[in-house]
Amino acid sequence: MTTIVNLVLTIKLIYDIFRLIYPSINYQILTYTPKSSTIFRSYSPKELYEFNGKDESKPIYIAIGGLVFDVTKGKSFYGPDGPYGNFAGRDASRGMALHSFDEDILTPIDEPKDSLSDLTREQRSAMDEWMSVFCLSRLSTPLTAL
Repeated sequence: MTTIVNLVLTIKLIYDIFRLIYPSINYQILTYTPKSSTIFRSYSPKELYEFNGKDESKPIYIAIGGLVFDVTKGKSFYGPDGPYGNFAGRDASRGMALHSFDEDILTPIDEPKDSLSDLTREQRSAMDEWMSVFCLSRLSTPLTAL
């Protein structure tokens, strides 16, 4: 019995080695297509606002804790008509920290970025938790001041 098993395994091994050296005519090498590169760049609040989802040709970005995230895949949430639409193209740090969707929470785009210095430890923790949700789609470096 063991000689039969050894014979079958030997034949299989020889066949595999043969196929490695002489692949089939129909064999196609799988090519690796990398994801698009991460772009590291700083945005002013006005520059970031251009990526608010209103222009279909541009991606949708939001900023949390000074980092910019591409949320285009979640357009139904972050697009102009989505529940998080007011955060699109904006620094959503304060809104995420306070769990508020109110428009008046957001810093106007013609003002420097929000320092967030008045947030409590719990509010900063809430903001950090939201940041961790987006970290896989990290796009950019901190916002710049105007």
